[in-house]
Formats: sequence, C-alpha cells, structure tokens
Amino acid sequence: MKKTILFAVVLFGIAFSSVNIVFAQNEGTAKKFNGVTFVSFKSKLTYNIGEDTAAYPAARTLKPFAINKYETCYNLWYQTRVKAEKIGYYFENPGQGGTNGKRAAEPTDENKYQPVTNISWYEAIVWCNALSELKGKTPCYTYNGIVLKDSSDTAACDLCVCNWDCDGYRLPSESEWEFAARKTKNGFQDGNLVSGQITYGDDEEAFLYAWTSDNAGATHNVGTAGVPFEPDTITEPATGNANGAGLYDMSGNILEYCWDWFDDYTADGLYGASVGYERVSRGGSVSDYTPFYYAGDRYSYDPNECYNFMGFRLAYTVK
Repeated sequence: MKKTILFAVVLFGIAFSSVNIVFAQNEGTAKKFNGVTFVSFKSKLTYNIGEDTAAYPAARTLKPFAINKYETCYNLWYQTRVKAEKIGYYFENPGQGGTNGKRAAEPTDENKYQPVTNISWYEAIVWCNALSELKGKTPCYTYNGIVLKDSSDTAACDLCVCNWDCDGYRLPSESEWEFAARKTKNGFQDGNLVSGQITYGDDEEAFLYAWTSDNAGATHNVGTAGVPFEPDTITEPATGNANGAGLYDMSGNILEYCWDWFDDYTADGLYGASVGYERVSRGGSVSDYTPFYYAGDRYSYDPNECYNFMGFRLAYTVK
C-alpha cells in the first residue's frame, strides 16, 4: 500500500554487534546453547516504522538497545521462574514449552529449546524483573516505586512504568522490535516481507526464515526456521536462518509481546500510547489465528490473555 505520510526513525550510535551473556547452563546441549545472545544496535540510522504496512508510518528516535537473537526458550524461563519464586515472585501462569508442552512441567529434551508459551504479558514483564534481580541488575518495571513481582496484580501491571535508562532486562518497545526485524547489514528491508526475506512474493524464500501455519503444525525449537523438519528428530537450536541483523524467528514460530499499548502510530509515540486496552504483539506465529507475519505487521491482545502461540524475547538498554 502506498503511504501518504512518512516520518523518520533515528537510532543513535553506528553498527550492530553480538554480545553473548553467560547464564547458568545444564548438562548436554545446553553447554553449547543457553538461549541468550544479544545483538546490540548502536548506529545512527533512519527508518520508517510501519512502512509498507501501515497507512501512516511515524517518527521514532531510539536510544541504543540490545535484543536477544532468540525467543525466550522454555528452559531459561523455567529455571528463572523456579528461582524467582523462592525470592518472592509469583507467576499466575507458569508457562509451557511450545505449542504442545505441559504447563509448569520440567524441561525435557523435547521442549527445553521450544519458546515459552501460555504466559500473559503480565508474566512476561514480571519474569523480566526476576531475571534482572537474579543477575544483579536493576528491574525495569515498577508501580509507585515498587518492583513488580506478582503477575496476578493486574492493576499494578497495567499502571506500571518502565525505566528505560536502567540496566535490567525488559520487553522491546514496538519501535525497537520492528527496527530489529527489518534491519539488514546495509540498511532496511521492506515491512511487507518476512523478516530476513529479500524477494517479495517468494513463499519458498519466506519459509526459509519463518515457521508459520503454512509450513508448520506446531512451534519448533528457537532458531530452526529453514531446517528441513524430520519427525522424531530434535533439531538443534540456532541452526536455521537468521534475518539480516542475525536474529532468529522475528517472523513466525510465536507471536512476541512488546511493551506498547496498541494505538495508531503518532510522531511522538516513542514508547507507544500512555494508556490503552490491549498491548502490541509482533511477528505472527504458527497459529491460524495469526496469519500475518511480515516484519511490519501488528497485533494487539488483552495483556491478561495467554495462548500456546504467544511468548516474548528479551531486550535491554545499551549504555
């Protein structure tokens, strides 16, 4: 669709790079893959959020940030949740591994590298706070100056603020998410393409970068899009195709929560609307309910809803 208004988005800084953050690891494959490697964006770059998908793209000026290469996998979620519950955190929905996992079950070889699902937006932000505290960082989400630790306190979660200047882990803003989904080595891809795709209308190429309802009946291990599926075989994570910035599954597999309340783009909406009813989610998934998975496509859901095709990935502010 032709856009009638175009605004610029600027990110301060010049290239992007990978930063491997060391987390506690289990035996076996986890020694090689812990599910957390951040790509940081530090460049002074310009793009139009919503380009090729929204009627009115909008201006954004982003601080340097980093975002995980991978959707949050169940093993990391589970281990963090269990530790967090011992220090006062509460998660109303304990999560599961992928589409077909069992709620609150211990990770197995079959599900530990599946993306965590069946958690609400509330669980996601409380878990980010928990991970931050466990790693000695400052939790980002507070209400009246108190760190959010209870996902069932929906009023506090809805009214919470995010400290964008702290060093803790958080959800990406919608502007950060789309920037990362469309960033390439030398510029930006169009918003009406699967993240990583080059040729418009080439479904075979799109399937190399995204698990969707057209090529997958369920979620897959993170970072495996493009790897031929073989029944009764566990595909190693991070062996598939990444987008131009080195990120996996920015289209497909699961729908990913962002911080923002859903609203029309505005020129001054760096972190979205100040109030709302539904939170933004991005990327599409393997579910028939989320068939739009281009890098510029948007969804919105009640933050209390949780489904087996919804999860998130980590981000943080780069100093």
